[in-house]
Amino acid sequence: MKYSITRSGVSRSFPEGDAFLSAASDDSADVIVYLGANGLSGPAYHPDNAKAAIVVELDIECLGVHTGEQSGEEGSNVVGFARYRNGEDAPSGLVELVRQPNAEESAIFAARQVFEEAGLEVVVCADQAGRIIDRLVRPKYNAALRFLDEGLASAKDMDMTCRLGLGYRDGPIERVERGDLARHFKITQALFETYGTPGYAPARRAIVAKQRKED
Repeated sequence: MKYSITRSGVSRSFPEGDAFLSAASDDSADVIVYLGANGLSGPAYHPDNAKAAIVVELDIECLGVHTGEQSGEEGSNVVGFARYRNGEDAPSGLVELVRQPNAEESAIFAARQVFEEAGLEVVVCADQAGRIIDRLVRPKYNAALRFLDEGLASAKDMDMTCRLGLGYRDGPIERVERGDLARHFKITQALFETYGTPGYAPARRAIVAKQRKED
């Protein structure tokens, strides 16, 4: 499936040098991928019903921020996506493909095909804040940070327990710190404002990191 790329900022999913960028075609391609995961200042896509799919990179915002919403009836050939990446680590091989309630199945198929042909794994999820990964892992990071504050165990011991006892490649403290505690604050604050679930409330250490970054 041929695709073209329109950029409006830095892409967290496909940094400079990624093979996905060099494999793009020209504007006559069937799929347009808008890159620039900068939240509300991210891709300003242009509707084009003649395209098989228009694919918009997301940061922490919902796709509806860009398309608008219509009483749960929203949907078109526009889909969103985010490639999971922890901080400045290399992006993972997983893409979360975001659909709206009435998204065209042909658009989902075309977008999936673009990413799968690039060697990426694709999961499809609803247009909700945090998608799948952040809604799963952010409460775990918050819990680990709170355990650290409470003196349950040292960061080293908690991380070792998760690596050796649970088979994780890295522990929660080292992972969330490497991913940037200030960014963790940004994500969890957005989730807490959306859902009100206590597990999403930013942990103290994330609040401190955010405040230090602002100073």
